[in-house]
Amino acid sequence: MMETLYLLIPISVALVFLIAIAFWWSLRNGQFDDLEGPAYRILMDDDRSSDLSSQASENVTKGEPDGVPASDSCRPGPAANLCDS
Repeated sequence: MMETLYLLIPISVALVFLIAIAFWWSLRNGQFDDLEGPAYRILMDDDRSSDLSSQASENVTKGEPDGVPASDSCRPGPAANLCDS
């Protein structure tokens, strides 16, 4: 019985040191810096195709609001004078 303890105690102490070293390494390398960010990033993922996003970015660079083409944004009404420009 005592012979087993002579073997198991040093093995358990070595295991504790290895776990402590792994934990210290993960703290130093920033593994616990942002715990909530990846969870929110999954929810904010845009599943639309890249064609729609590239088309919207082209419309924004042309100066069209929210990616809507100018022909769709001019409607008769109180804001009709804004469409004349």
